[in-house]
Amino acid sequence: MARYKDASCRLCRREGQKLFLKGARCYEDKCAVNRRSGVPGQHGQLKKKMSEYGQQLREKQKAKRFYGILESQFRKYFDMARRSPGITGENLLFILESRIDNVVYRLGLGSSRAEARQLVNHGHFRVNGKKVNIPSYLLSEGDVITLKDSSRTLDRFKDIVETNEGKTLPSWLEFDPENMIGRIIAKPTREDIDIEIAEHLIVELYSK
Repeated sequence: MARYKDASCRLCRREGQKLFLKGARCYEDKCAVNRRSGVPGQHGQLKKKMSEYGQQLREKQKAKRFYGILESQFRKYFDMARRSPGITGENLLFILESRIDNVVYRLGLGSSRAEARQLVNHGHFRVNGKKVNIPSYLLSEGDVITLKDSSRTLDRFKDIVETNEGKTLPSWLEFDPENMIGRIIAKPTREDIDIEIAEHLIVELYSK
């Protein structure tokens, strides 16, 4: 599968905000956005007036990079959101939030979405008792996410859970750290999604 493999911090600098792509580093002084806030590249310090199309494109790129998704799959999610009842932009964010790699990250079982994606790929998780190793797998209300038995004793997960102890969970998720069991207890609402994305601009871009 194609995947972005260059420096993650360049993506945050390009979007002008933290996308939290590198876990704990994003909360430290080492974060590239804190140290070098300008856009990467030799022309990064030049201030240009952004066109309407440019603003729409930046919002789409930001969402793709935040969730670690490439164009073809992102467009597929948009088409799903447009066919669903409700507001298309919000539907798109709900679909992105429902990916198992994002849910694993939100539960605190991965320090970043990239790490959560890798853990899912390696087959550490079960959904309703069945093995799921596809990061794009979409979860629904009532689904239960557990670690497979042989992964429960791994120091890696113990360290991740300890590091994320006290982390505030979205209201639509529930997590039992002792047994490492997560549950989808409701559908997410727009207020539950704490990323700074103007989803209506993405809708306008794809509606041209």
